[in-house]
Amino acid sequence: MYARRLTSIINVLAVIATIAVNGLANALPINGQTTGEISDRFAVFFVPAGYVFSIWGLIYMGLIAFAIYQALPANRGSKRLAPIGLWFALSCAANILWIVLWHYEAFVLTVPVMLVLLVSLIVIYQRLGIGRKSAPSPERWCVDVPFSIYLGWITVATVANITSVLYYLGWGGWGIAPHTWALIMLVIAAALAVAMSVSRRDVSYVLVIIWALVGIAVKHSASPVIAVASLVLSVAALVPTGARLLARTKSA
Repeated sequence: MYARRLTSIINVLAVIATIAVNGLANALPINGQTTGEISDRFAVFFVPAGYVFSIWGLIYMGLIAFAIYQALPANRGSKRLAPIGLWFALSCAANILWIVLWHYEAFVLTVPVMLVLLVSLIVIYQRLGIGRKSAPSPERWCVDVPFSIYLGWITVATVANITSVLYYLGWGGWGIAPHTWALIMLVIAAALAVAMSVSRRDVSYVLVIIWALVGIAVKHSASPVIAVASLVLSVAALVPTGARLLARTKSA
């Protein structure tokens, strides 16, 4: 029991540290430049419009909800939450380190750190059995939904991060045009959303991917191929979820 109490405290402190560093990144800003200003240097297609990044506010609200929920005395002994262990603290450490590396322009190093963040969230998602294990309503809103949203966004962020770093390194794309690479990545993102909808029925994850795809369409409206593809794929990603909801409505 002492170990779980210590883990819950570490997770609370990890959330506080993550939010503080991310806030300072733009308030100071760290190294004299905001996160968005650095991102704008990279002329890549798989980056959404600025307003899309407001999702971080929702993510942080969810992480706060999780931190409080898992720290409550009644939940410290939860068999479902126990497997998370310190994986959450690891994800927070990766988040913080990524911000520092990004702001100090150590772009190549941001990729492995982002992958650590992604993998840690995947582990948490799998151990919670989101979409496959039932949970009471408070736990679903304080644990499942926050991690679904967070994983969805980091899925998008990982692709954007790798794309930006390849651009920074001057990668030629093996002779394939940037538009084509962008279309490939958009299809992959939509396919992941469909897969999560079908296998996990995870609406939150799907909506995050759609949010990003629409944001890409908005930012790159001057490029009809990218904009139209993003919108079409966002609709396609929504189809399985929409069909399932429609079926439920008819059967009710």
